[in-house]
Amino acid sequence: MKKYEIIAEEIASTIQQGLLKRGDKLPSIRQIQALKQVNASTVFQAYYLLEARGLLVTRPRSGYYVAGPLRTERLLAPASPTHSGLPTTLQVSDLVFTMLDRIKDPQHVPFGSAFPSPLHFPLSKLADHMVAAVRRMQPSDTVSDIGQGDVELRRQIALRYQLDGTQTDAADIVVTNGALEALNLSLAAVTQPGDCVIIESPSFYAALQAIERMGLRAIEVPSHPEHGIDLQALEQAIIQHKPKACWVMTNFQNPTGSLMPEASKQALVALITRHQLPLIEDDVYRELYFGKQRPLPAKAWDTEGWVMHCSSFSKSLAPGYRVGWVSAGRFTEQITRLKISTTLATSIPAQQALANYLAKGGYDKYLRQLRHQLMLQQLQFSQAIHQYFPEQVRFNLPQGGYFFWMQLPQQCDCLPLFQQAIAHNISLAPGCMFSSQQQYANFFRFNYGHPLNAHSLQAIQTLGKQITQISSKTDMVF
Repeated sequence: MKKYEIIAEEIASTIQQGLLKRGDKLPSIRQIQALKQVNASTVFQAYYLLEARGLLVTRPRSGYYVAGPLRTERLLAPASPTHSGLPTTLQVSDLVFTMLDRIKDPQHVPFGSAFPSPLHFPLSKLADHMVAAVRRMQPSDTVSDIGQGDVELRRQIALRYQLDGTQTDAADIVVTNGALEALNLSLAAVTQPGDCVIIESPSFYAALQAIERMGLRAIEVPSHPEHGIDLQALEQAIIQHKPKACWVMTNFQNPTGSLMPEASKQALVALITRHQLPLIEDDVYRELYFGKQRPLPAKAWDTEGWVMHCSSFSKSLAPGYRVGWVSAGRFTEQITRLKISTTLATSIPAQQALANYLAKGGYDKYLRQLRHQLMLQQLQFSQAIHQYFPEQVRFNLPQGGYFFWMQLPQQCDCLPLFQQAIAHNISLAPGCMFSSQQQYANFFRFNYGHPLNAHSLQAIQTLGKQITQISSKTDMVF
């Protein structure tokens, strides 16, 4: 073990034995440095490790304190709502657009947002790379990058796949305007109006909107808030409905935050390969893991090219640049032609700026800082929710990303809460937005990707009071 790991284990043992209790202040960096005869960076690393494990919390200008133990009785483990298993012709609620309008307003507390705080991103460094890219750009680049995208960026993306042991050829990668275009192109490449498409339940509302827009029918398959899509139910749906595609988020699913185990991902790929069913893998949160190792995509087990792996830099590096991609396997040619016939190309300066940033090697260092910040925010927000939300509220603690999936008592409806929150300049994402069958009325998605401050803490207190009022009214009715 390294020195900082030894120090971290000693402090963790002290906490676990009860010698240090919740709220106790830890010795300062300087005190530990003198006691252990190590440098300050070693002590900082030890404290960062303990923060990541949820044992410590930082108080600005005060120091490090023992964090309160997470109360496991509040953790989310709901039974799956009833699914009819029937294809559904979608009519996505206007709630999606109402929520999106609200999060544009800087006065609103963005608990309903789908993005982390823009303050987390290295925008000034990216701007430097953008300026350099524009200066170096050759006239021929405006033609050569049409279709699949910048050669160097595709090479850099392929290298990141290979770091995980996933063999991906740069020639199979199509650069897109964000992951959403990658997902839409993938869906269009394998379906026709009237076809059935399998989605998770709950599912990201953009998937529902894409299915609605293309005149497709959705088949909901239940997804566990920890382990992801139910593979047995998935196979039954494949056999019964003969779908043309399956759209799944394997890593830190939106909205539940679930992470599929590797064995389940492998079984998923085996299943869709056996049925020759194209799998659209929506994997935009994979870089935001809290564990020791980046989780593998289902694509890692795809040997026959049935998986279209879609991701982007929007959630982890450069949201405004709108650069995503799809590793398209056997569908590369169809998707490239669709790309050319719709949007033709993705911003060439943005592609070249990101390619240069990746080549310089600073991406992983930055990601470590981002993950640490998101882990800390998860701890801080979970403690605030425990303090101010009523005991009946349940929520999960995902191993990555920046969403809680919140569950109110069964009889509560989140729509009144949504309306009341808007009146208090708080945005939320009601659960019914994530279902083709308008399920999850007593759920909502909560974004902890923005730093906890006095404004957001006040918003949590306000939501807690509103939830208590709604719960008491429904208790009187029932």
